[in-house]
Amino acid sequence: MDWKNLFFSPEGRIGRQAFWIGWLCLLGVNVVTGWIPLFGWALSLATIYCSVCIHNKRLHDMGQTGWWQALPWVFGPLLVFGSVASVGITAIAAGLKGGQPEMAVLSAVAGMFIAIFIAFAVWLAFTLWVGFSLGQPGDNKYGPAPQTTVMI
Repeated sequence: MDWKNLFFSPEGRIGRQAFWIGWLCLLGVNVVTGWIPLFGWALSLATIYCSVCIHNKRLHDMGQTGWWQALPWVFGPLLVFGSVASVGITAIAAGLKGGQPEMAVLSAVAGMFIAIFIAFAVWLAFTLWVGFSLGQPGDNKYGPAPQTTVMI
């Protein structure tokens, strides 16, 4: 397996095994770098491109466009941003009406956690779909079929 191509090129196709190896490597990098202040956060942010590359190639293997991965990347942050904004709006509205802003904020925070859970569920479902779906047999418009086994 060509590690450079796996993580830094969005072109071509990879099989399920290569996808999960790459995904687990990125998970490990993110867990380790999460403990490094400032620099670790920036490095974790840089692994987003690597994640986009492996998802893109896996989608290509399924005969799909790589743009499908925009769904969790756009849906999740929009949902979380909207729910965070609703916390502030709810507190302001309750305060203006002479109600109990604390209770309003608590209910809005509960909604925020539900929104975060939904965003996570969408991301998880997408990753499982990409990781476990069969690829197209033979060549497709994105390139030749990947090898069935990966030599590490």
